[in-house]
Amino acid sequence: MSNKIRIVNIPDVQSRLLSDPPARIADIGCGFGWSSIGMAQGYPKVYVDDFDIDVPSIERARENARINGVAERINFQVRNANDPSLTGKYDFVTAFECIHDMSDPIGVLGAMRSLKNEKGTVLIVDERVGDSFSTNGSEVDWMMYGWSVLHCLPVGMADHPAAGTGTVMRPNTLREYALAAGFKRVEILPIDNFFFRFYRLDD
Repeated sequence: MSNKIRIVNIPDVQSRLLSDPPARIADIGCGFGWSSIGMAQGYPKVYVDDFDIDVPSIERARENARINGVAERINFQVRNANDPSLTGKYDFVTAFECIHDMSDPIGVLGAMRSLKNEKGTVLIVDERVGDSFSTNGSEVDWMMYGWSVLHCLPVGMADHPAAGTGTVMRPNTLREYALAAGFKRVEILPIDNFFFRFYRLDD
């Protein structure tokens, strides 16, 4: 099965992922590994280190990578990404649809910032909810509120203290988290997608 991911909307990242020496990617909160598998399929030179603290998810991700023929270029690890030994190792650091689940999103974003090298970039992909609350919100907002109450918010509140973000993470909320984590610039990329919004974070 092909699930190729290409980062064509960030030309400098696209160029780095296609060039030598092979780029290194860190994928945070990787779950079953599909985002990393997609990047490994889309960029045959890259190596991806995946981080998640859920053992069953990592075991499933390893099997998914094997089935899809990219296991030799993806290293799935049950590990926190805030290990100082990883500082500055990566050209591209990603988190797909998981920051809103984190009890400490600022801490996670800070760890992601430390992982990237001097020229590295951080990409956050999360739900494309409205810019602000509205009683006439979109169908996406309505759906996300349901998921938030039943799953994402309880998960994010499992540890204490907890930010309690939930699925409906507005752009300004992510921006506040990113600035608090030390980033200087938060850019919403011009990618037209019904469900997801793409944020580029840089120093």
